[in-house]
Amino acid sequence: MSAARVPVLGEARRLVVKIGSALVADGASGRVRTAWLDAMAGDIAGLRVRGIEVIAVSSGAIALARRTLGFRGGSRGRLRLEESQAAAAVGQIRLAQAWSEALSAHRLVAAQLLLTLGDTEDRRRYLNARATLATLIKAGAVPVINENDSVATSEIRIGDNDRLAARVAAMMGADQLVLLTDIDGLYTADPRKVGEAAHVPVVPAITPAIVAMAGGAMAGGAIAGEAASGVGGMRTKLAAARIATGAGCAVAIARGTEPAPLRALEAGGPCTWFLAVPEGAQARKRWIAGGLAPLGALVVDAGAVKALRAGGSLLPAGVRAVIGEFGRGDPVVVRGPDGEDFAKGLSAYGAEDARRIAGHRSAEIADILGWRGRDEMVHRDDLALVGALAGASGAGGKVPE
Repeated sequence: MSAARVPVLGEARRLVVKIGSALVADGASGRVRTAWLDAMAGDIAGLRVRGIEVIAVSSGAIALARRTLGFRGGSRGRLRLEESQAAAAVGQIRLAQAWSEALSAHRLVAAQLLLTLGDTEDRRRYLNARATLATLIKAGAVPVINENDSVATSEIRIGDNDRLAARVAAMMGADQLVLLTDIDGLYTADPRKVGEAAHVPVVPAITPAIVAMAGGAMAGGAIAGEAASGVGGMRTKLAAARIATGAGCAVAIARGTEPAPLRALEAGGPCTWFLAVPEGAQARKRWIAGGLAPLGALVVDAGAVKALRAGGSLLPAGVRAVIGEFGRGDPVVVRGPDGEDFAKGLSAYGAEDARRIAGHRSAEIADILGWRGRDEMVHRDDLALVGALAGASGAGGKVPE
Protein backbone atom coordinates (compact mmCIF):
# COMPACT_ATOMS: atom_id res chain seq x y z
CA MET A 1 0.00 0.00 0.00
CA SER A 2 2.81 2.43 0.80
CA ALA A 3 4.10 2.28 -2.77
CA ALA A 4 0.77 3.40 -4.24
CA ARG A 5 0.46 7.06 -5.20
CA VAL A 6 -2.29 8.75 -3.21
CA PRO A 7 -4.60 10.90 -5.36
CA VAL A 8 -4.91 14.62 -4.66
CA LEU A 9 -8.31 16.28 -4.83
CA GLY A 10 -7.05 19.36 -6.66
CA GLU A 11 -5.78 17.21 -9.52
CA ALA A 12 -9.28 16.21 -10.62
CA ARG A 13 -10.68 17.50 -13.88
CA ARG A 14 -14.21 16.43 -12.97
CA LEU A 15 -15.30 15.63 -9.41
CA VAL A 16 -18.48 14.04 -8.05
CA VAL A 17 -19.19 14.58 -4.36
CA LYS A 18 -21.88 12.64 -2.50
CA ILE A 19 -23.44 14.28 0.55
CA GLY A 20 -25.50 12.26 2.99
CA SER A 21 -28.80 13.17 4.64
CA ALA A 22 -27.35 13.79 8.09
CA LEU A 23 -24.90 16.34 6.67
CA VAL A 24 -27.59 18.39 4.96
CA ALA A 25 -30.49 18.02 7.41
CA ASP A 26 -30.59 18.32 11.17
CA GLY A 27 -32.06 15.05 12.41
CA ALA A 28 -33.84 16.58 15.39
CA SER A 29 -35.49 19.56 13.71
CA GLY A 30 -35.65 18.43 10.10
CA ARG A 31 -34.18 21.76 9.03
CA VAL A 32 -31.39 22.47 6.58
CA ARG A 33 -27.94 22.75 8.19
CA THR A 34 -27.49 26.12 6.52
CA ALA A 35 -24.02 26.97 7.82
CA TRP A 36 -22.62 23.61 6.73
CA LEU A 37 -24.22 23.86 3.29
CA ASP A 38 -22.91 27.40 2.83
CA ALA A 39 -19.39 26.18 3.60
CA MET A 40 -19.78 23.29 1.15
CA ALA A 41 -20.92 25.74 -1.53
CA GLY A 42 -17.75 27.73 -0.81
CA ASP A 43 -15.69 24.59 -1.32
CA ILE A 44 -17.37 23.96 -4.66
CA ALA A 45 -16.88 27.56 -5.74
CA GLY A 46 -13.19 27.36 -4.87
CA LEU A 47 -12.76 24.27 -7.03
CA ARG A 48 -14.72 25.79 -9.89
CA VAL A 49 -12.48 28.88 -9.95
CA ARG A 50 -9.56 26.54 -10.61
CA GLY A 51 -11.35 24.90 -13.52
CA ILE A 52 -12.51 21.73 -11.72
CA GLU A 53 -16.01 20.65 -12.73
CA VAL A 54 -18.17 19.58 -9.77
CA ILE A 55 -21.32 17.46 -9.63
CA ALA A 56 -23.11 17.09 -6.29
CA VAL A 57 -25.21 14.06 -5.38
CA SER A 58 -27.20 15.17 -2.38
CA SER A 59 -29.48 13.21 -0.08
CA GLY A 60 -31.76 14.93 2.40
CA ALA A 61 -35.16 15.38 0.76
CA ILE A 62 -36.98 12.84 2.93
CA ALA A 63 -35.24 14.02 6.10
CA LEU A 64 -36.31 17.62 5.43
CA ALA A 65 -40.03 16.78 5.14
CA ARG A 66 -40.89 13.71 7.22
CA ARG A 67 -41.55 15.69 10.41
CA THR A 68 -43.56 18.33 8.56
CA LEU A 69 -45.85 15.56 7.31
CA GLY A 70 -45.97 13.84 10.69
CA PHE A 71 -44.23 10.64 9.54
CA ARG A 72 -42.53 9.03 12.51
CA GLY A 73 -41.67 5.64 11.01
CA GLY A 74 -41.53 2.23 12.67
CA SER A 75 -39.46 1.06 15.60
CA ARG A 76 -36.20 1.81 13.75
CA GLY A 77 -37.50 5.03 12.24
CA ARG A 78 -37.99 3.55 8.78
CA LEU A 79 -40.85 4.97 6.73
CA ARG A 80 -43.19 2.93 4.56
CA LEU A 81 -42.55 3.26 0.82
CA GLU A 82 -45.54 5.52 0.24
CA GLU A 83 -44.48 7.74 3.16
CA SER A 84 -40.95 8.02 1.81
CA GLN A 85 -42.29 8.96 -1.61
CA ALA A 86 -44.60 11.60 -0.17
CA ALA A 87 -41.84 13.05 2.02
CA ALA A 88 -39.49 13.16 -0.97
CA ALA A 89 -42.07 15.11 -2.99
CA VAL A 90 -42.18 17.83 -0.31
CA GLY A 91 -38.55 17.69 0.77
CA GLN A 92 -37.05 17.85 -2.70
CA ILE A 93 -38.40 21.38 -3.10
CA ARG A 94 -36.71 22.42 0.14
CA LEU A 95 -33.47 20.66 -0.74
CA ALA A 96 -33.28 22.25 -4.19
CA GLN A 97 -34.03 25.69 -2.75
CA ALA A 98 -31.34 25.27 -0.09
CA TRP A 99 -28.74 24.33 -2.70
CA SER A 100 -29.82 27.15 -5.00
CA GLU A 101 -29.46 29.73 -2.23
CA ALA A 102 -26.12 28.38 -1.03
CA LEU A 103 -24.57 28.28 -4.51
CA SER A 104 -26.04 31.59 -5.67
CA ALA A 105 -24.18 33.29 -2.82
CA HIS A 106 -21.05 32.33 -4.76
CA ARG A 107 -22.56 33.35 -8.13
CA LEU A 108 -23.13 29.75 -9.13
CA VAL A 109 -26.31 28.33 -10.64
CA ALA A 110 -27.73 25.12 -9.17
CA ALA A 111 -29.46 22.62 -11.46
CA GLN A 112 -31.64 19.80 -10.12
CA LEU A 113 -31.76 16.32 -11.68
CA LEU A 114 -33.76 13.39 -10.31
CA LEU A 115 -32.68 9.97 -11.55
CA THR A 116 -33.78 6.35 -11.17
CA LEU A 117 -32.01 3.08 -11.89
CA GLY A 118 -33.40 2.97 -15.41
CA ASP A 119 -31.83 6.33 -16.24
CA THR A 120 -28.40 4.77 -15.72
CA GLU A 121 -29.11 1.44 -17.43
CA ASP A 122 -31.41 2.09 -20.39
CA ARG A 123 -29.14 3.25 -23.21
CA ARG A 124 -31.33 6.06 -24.54
CA ARG A 125 -32.20 7.43 -21.10
CA TYR A 126 -28.53 7.11 -20.15
CA LEU A 127 -27.54 9.20 -23.17
CA ASN A 128 -30.23 11.78 -22.39
CA ALA A 129 -29.08 12.12 -18.78
CA ARG A 130 -25.42 12.35 -19.77
CA ALA A 131 -26.10 14.93 -22.48
CA THR A 132 -28.10 17.06 -20.04
CA LEU A 133 -25.37 16.91 -17.42
CA ALA A 134 -22.66 17.71 -19.96
CA THR A 135 -24.65 20.72 -21.22
CA LEU A 136 -25.20 22.03 -17.69
CA ILE A 137 -21.52 21.70 -16.85
CA LYS A 138 -20.51 23.43 -20.08
CA ALA A 139 -22.91 26.27 -19.23
CA GLY A 140 -21.28 26.70 -15.83
CA ALA A 141 -24.08 25.28 -13.67
CA VAL A 142 -23.56 22.91 -10.74
CA PRO A 143 -25.77 19.81 -11.15
CA VAL A 144 -27.32 18.63 -7.88
CA ILE A 145 -28.59 15.06 -8.26
CA ASN A 146 -30.83 12.90 -6.11
CA GLU A 147 -32.70 9.67 -6.66
CA ASN A 148 -36.26 10.26 -7.81
CA ASP A 149 -37.74 8.82 -4.63
CA SER A 150 -41.26 10.09 -5.34
CA VAL A 151 -41.70 7.67 -8.25
CA ALA A 152 -39.05 5.00 -7.67
CA THR A 153 -40.29 1.66 -6.33
CA SER A 154 -38.15 -1.18 -5.03
CA GLU A 155 -37.94 -2.61 -8.55
CA ILE A 156 -36.48 0.55 -10.10
CA ARG A 157 -34.49 1.99 -7.21
CA ILE A 158 -30.75 2.31 -7.10
CA GLY A 159 -31.28 2.12 -3.36
CA ASP A 160 -28.79 4.62 -1.97
CA ASN A 161 -27.03 7.75 -3.12
CA ASP A 162 -23.57 6.24 -2.66
CA ARG A 163 -24.20 3.94 -5.60
CA LEU A 164 -26.08 6.64 -7.48
CA ALA A 165 -23.00 8.86 -7.14
CA ALA A 166 -20.79 6.05 -8.42
CA ARG A 167 -23.02 5.52 -11.45
CA VAL A 168 -23.01 9.26 -12.17
CA ALA A 169 -19.21 9.33 -11.85
CA ALA A 170 -18.94 6.46 -14.34
CA MET A 171 -21.51 8.01 -16.67
CA MET A 172 -19.71 11.35 -16.76
CA GLY A 173 -16.14 10.06 -16.86
CA ALA A 174 -15.26 11.72 -13.53
CA ASP A 175 -11.69 11.50 -12.28
CA GLN A 176 -12.62 11.40 -8.61
CA LEU A 177 -15.62 10.61 -6.41
CA VAL A 178 -15.78 11.77 -2.79
CA LEU A 179 -18.24 10.05 -0.44
CA LEU A 180 -18.73 12.24 2.62
CA THR A 181 -19.75 10.51 5.84
CA ASP A 182 -19.15 10.92 9.59
CA ILE A 183 -15.89 8.96 9.70
CA ASP A 184 -12.52 9.53 8.09
CA GLY A 185 -12.53 6.41 5.96
CA LEU A 186 -12.27 2.64 6.19
CA TYR A 187 -10.93 0.86 9.28
CA THR A 188 -9.74 -2.71 9.65
CA ALA A 189 -12.73 -3.24 11.97
CA ASP A 190 -15.57 -1.19 13.39
CA PRO A 191 -13.68 1.41 15.50
CA ARG A 192 -16.71 1.81 17.75
CA LYS A 193 -16.37 -1.79 18.83
CA VAL A 194 -12.70 -2.66 18.34
CA GLY A 195 -10.27 -0.33 20.07
CA GLU A 196 -7.24 -1.43 18.06
CA ALA A 197 -8.96 -0.98 14.68
CA ALA A 198 -6.54 0.71 12.29
CA HIS A 199 -7.32 3.32 9.67
CA VAL A 200 -6.69 2.23 6.06
CA PRO A 201 -5.41 5.25 4.06
CA VAL A 202 -5.14 3.64 0.60
CA VAL A 203 -6.89 0.66 -0.98
CA PRO A 204 -5.27 -0.41 -4.26
CA ALA A 205 -7.96 -3.02 -4.94
CA ILE A 206 -11.27 -4.00 -3.32
CA THR A 207 -10.59 -7.58 -2.26
CA PRO A 208 -12.69 -9.91 -0.06
CA ALA A 209 -10.43 -8.92 2.85
CA ILE A 210 -11.30 -5.25 2.30
CA VAL A 211 -15.01 -6.03 2.11
CA ALA A 212 -14.74 -8.02 5.35
CA MET A 213 -13.43 -4.91 7.09
CA ALA A 214 -16.78 -3.20 6.50
CA GLY A 215 -18.60 -5.80 8.60
CA GLY A 216 -22.36 -5.32 8.68
CA ALA A 217 -24.28 -2.64 6.89
CA MET A 218 -23.96 -0.27 9.83
CA ALA A 219 -20.33 -1.02 10.68
CA GLY A 220 -17.32 1.08 9.79
CA GLY A 221 -18.96 4.42 10.45
CA ALA A 222 -22.43 4.80 8.98
CA ILE A 223 -23.83 8.31 9.09
CA ALA A 224 -25.36 9.12 12.46
CA GLY A 225 -29.14 9.00 12.30
CA GLU A 226 -29.25 6.90 9.15
CA ALA A 227 -32.07 4.75 10.46
CA ALA A 228 -34.22 7.84 10.24
CA SER A 229 -32.84 9.74 7.29
CA GLY A 230 -30.40 7.71 5.20
CA VAL A 231 -29.70 4.20 3.98
CA GLY A 232 -25.99 3.90 3.16
CA GLY A 233 -23.45 2.27 5.47
CA MET A 234 -19.83 1.32 4.83
CA ARG A 235 -20.83 -1.72 2.76
CA THR A 236 -22.76 0.47 0.32
CA LYS A 237 -19.77 2.78 0.11
CA LEU A 238 -17.53 -0.13 -0.82
CA ALA A 239 -20.09 -1.20 -3.43
CA ALA A 240 -20.03 2.34 -4.80
CA ALA A 241 -16.24 2.36 -4.78
CA ARG A 242 -16.19 -0.88 -6.76
CA ILE A 243 -18.46 0.65 -9.44
CA ALA A 244 -16.50 3.90 -9.74
CA THR A 245 -12.98 2.50 -9.57
CA GLY A 246 -13.92 -0.07 -12.21
CA ALA A 247 -14.77 2.88 -14.49
CA GLY A 248 -11.39 4.51 -13.92
CA CYS A 249 -12.46 6.90 -11.15
CA ALA A 250 -10.57 7.21 -7.84
CA VAL A 251 -12.81 7.25 -4.75
CA ALA A 252 -12.34 8.86 -1.34
CA ILE A 253 -14.36 8.14 1.79
CA ALA A 254 -13.91 11.15 4.05
CA ARG A 255 -15.38 12.87 7.07
CA GLY A 256 -17.91 15.50 6.11
CA THR A 257 -19.27 16.61 9.46
CA GLU A 258 -16.96 19.61 9.85
CA PRO A 259 -17.35 22.78 7.73
CA ALA A 260 -15.52 22.94 4.38
CA PRO A 261 -14.80 19.19 4.12
CA LEU A 262 -13.44 19.35 0.58
CA ARG A 263 -10.87 21.96 1.54
CA ALA A 264 -9.87 19.80 4.49
CA LEU A 265 -9.50 16.77 2.22
CA GLU A 266 -7.38 18.68 -0.29
CA ALA A 267 -5.18 19.95 2.53
CA GLY A 268 -4.32 16.36 3.40
CA GLY A 269 -7.09 15.54 5.85
CA PRO A 270 -7.50 11.85 6.72
CA CYS A 271 -9.55 9.70 4.39
CA THR A 272 -9.41 6.39 2.54
CA TRP A 273 -8.55 6.56 -1.14
CA PHE A 274 -9.61 3.68 -3.39
CA LEU A 275 -7.39 3.68 -6.46
CA ALA A 276 -8.92 3.56 -9.93
CA VAL A 277 -8.59 0.33 -11.86
CA PRO A 278 -5.90 1.22 -14.46
CA GLU A 279 -7.82 -0.19 -17.39
CA GLY A 280 -11.18 1.07 -16.12
CA ALA A 281 -11.31 4.20 -18.26
CA GLN A 282 -11.02 2.07 -21.40
CA ALA A 283 -13.65 -0.48 -20.37
CA ARG A 284 -16.49 1.41 -22.05
CA LYS A 285 -14.50 1.80 -25.27
CA ARG A 286 -13.88 -1.94 -25.31
CA TRP A 287 -17.58 -2.55 -24.73
CA ILE A 288 -18.47 -0.34 -27.69
CA ALA A 289 -15.79 -1.90 -29.90
CA GLY A 290 -16.53 -5.55 -29.27
CA GLY A 291 -19.62 -5.97 -27.16
CA LEU A 292 -22.40 -4.59 -29.35
CA ALA A 293 -23.76 -5.75 -32.69
CA PRO A 294 -23.85 -2.82 -35.16
CA LEU A 295 -27.27 -1.91 -36.52
CA GLY A 296 -26.10 0.45 -39.24
CA ALA A 297 -23.15 2.19 -40.85
CA LEU A 298 -22.03 5.78 -41.35
CA VAL A 299 -19.89 6.26 -44.45
CA VAL A 300 -17.53 9.21 -43.96
CA ASP A 301 -15.07 11.21 -46.03
CA ALA A 302 -11.28 11.29 -45.71
CA GLY A 303 -11.37 14.41 -43.55
CA ALA A 304 -13.59 12.69 -41.01
CA VAL A 305 -11.31 9.65 -40.96
CA LYS A 306 -8.35 11.88 -40.15
CA ALA A 307 -10.27 13.73 -37.42
CA LEU A 308 -11.48 10.53 -35.76
CA ARG A 309 -8.04 8.94 -35.80
CA ALA A 310 -6.75 12.10 -34.10
CA GLY A 311 -9.31 11.71 -31.30
CA GLY A 312 -12.10 13.94 -32.56
CA SER A 313 -15.86 13.43 -32.78
CA LEU A 314 -17.79 12.59 -35.94
CA LEU A 315 -19.67 15.66 -37.17
CA PRO A 316 -22.58 15.49 -39.63
CA ALA A 317 -20.53 17.40 -42.24
CA GLY A 318 -18.18 14.44 -42.60
CA VAL A 319 -20.91 11.84 -43.22
CA ARG A 320 -21.50 10.92 -46.86
CA ALA A 321 -24.07 8.11 -46.47
CA VAL A 322 -26.20 6.45 -43.79
CA ILE A 323 -26.84 2.72 -44.14
CA GLY A 324 -29.34 0.61 -42.19
CA GLU A 325 -32.12 1.38 -39.73
CA PHE A 326 -31.20 2.30 -36.17
CA GLY A 327 -32.38 4.50 -33.34
CA ARG A 328 -30.71 7.14 -31.25
CA GLY A 329 -28.09 5.54 -29.03
CA ASP A 330 -27.80 2.40 -31.16
CA PRO A 331 -24.39 1.03 -32.20
CA VAL A 332 -23.15 1.75 -35.73
CA VAL A 333 -19.91 1.23 -37.62
CA VAL A 334 -18.00 4.10 -39.17
CA ARG A 335 -16.81 3.30 -42.69
CA GLY A 336 -14.14 5.20 -44.60
CA PRO A 337 -14.27 6.14 -48.28
CA ASP A 338 -12.13 3.07 -49.05
CA GLY A 339 -14.82 0.78 -47.63
CA GLU A 340 -12.86 0.00 -44.44
CA ASP A 341 -14.85 -0.14 -41.19
CA PHE A 342 -12.38 1.53 -38.86
CA ALA A 343 -14.51 2.62 -35.90
CA LYS A 344 -17.65 1.80 -34.00
CA GLY A 345 -19.84 4.09 -31.92
CA LEU A 346 -23.24 5.04 -30.54
CA SER A 347 -25.17 7.31 -32.88
CA ALA A 348 -26.59 10.52 -31.42
CA TYR A 349 -29.35 10.43 -34.05
CA GLY A 350 -31.69 7.82 -35.45
CA ALA A 351 -31.15 6.74 -39.05
CA GLU A 352 -33.89 8.94 -40.53
CA ASP A 353 -32.60 12.11 -38.88
CA ALA A 354 -29.00 11.12 -39.58
CA ARG A 355 -29.77 10.94 -43.32
CA ARG A 356 -31.34 14.40 -43.26
CA ILE A 357 -28.37 16.12 -41.60
CA ALA A 358 -25.56 14.10 -43.23
CA GLY A 359 -23.16 16.39 -45.07
CA HIS A 360 -24.42 19.51 -43.30
CA ARG A 361 -22.73 21.74 -40.76
CA SER A 362 -23.76 21.33 -37.12
CA ALA A 363 -25.14 24.89 -37.11
CA GLU A 364 -27.74 23.80 -39.70
CA ILE A 365 -29.18 20.92 -37.63
CA ALA A 366 -31.92 22.98 -35.98
CA ASP A 367 -33.15 24.36 -39.33
CA ILE A 368 -33.18 20.92 -40.96
CA LEU A 369 -34.79 18.93 -38.15
CA GLY A 370 -36.82 21.65 -36.51
CA TRP A 371 -35.07 21.01 -33.21
CA ARG A 372 -31.50 21.26 -31.96
CA GLY A 373 -29.78 18.02 -31.07
CA ARG A 374 -26.12 17.32 -30.44
CA ASP A 375 -23.50 18.91 -32.67
CA GLU A 376 -21.87 15.50 -33.18
CA MET A 377 -23.24 12.52 -35.07
CA VAL A 378 -21.09 10.32 -32.81
CA HIS A 379 -19.32 11.94 -29.86
CA ARG A 380 -15.74 10.87 -29.26
CA ASP A 381 -16.73 9.51 -25.83
CA ASP A 382 -19.10 7.13 -27.62
CA LEU A 383 -16.63 6.05 -30.30
CA ALA A 384 -13.89 3.41 -30.42
CA LEU A 385 -11.36 2.86 -33.17
CA VAL A 386 -11.26 -0.81 -34.10
CA GLY A 387 -8.84 -1.10 -36.99
CA ALA A 388 -10.54 -3.24 -39.62
CA LEU A 389 -13.38 -3.84 -37.13
CA ALA A 390 -12.06 -7.22 -36.12
CA GLY A 391 -14.52 -7.20 -33.23
CA ALA A 392 -17.59 -6.81 -35.40
CA SER A 393 -18.14 -10.47 -36.07
CA GLY A 394 -17.41 -11.27 -32.47
CA ALA A 395 -20.11 -8.86 -31.40
CA GLY A 396 -22.71 -11.19 -32.79
CA GLY A 397 -23.91 -9.04 -35.65
CA LYS A 398 -23.26 -8.57 -39.36
CA VAL A 399 -21.89 -5.22 -40.43
CA PRO A 400 -24.43 -3.66 -42.81
CA GLU A 401 -23.41 -3.36 -46.45
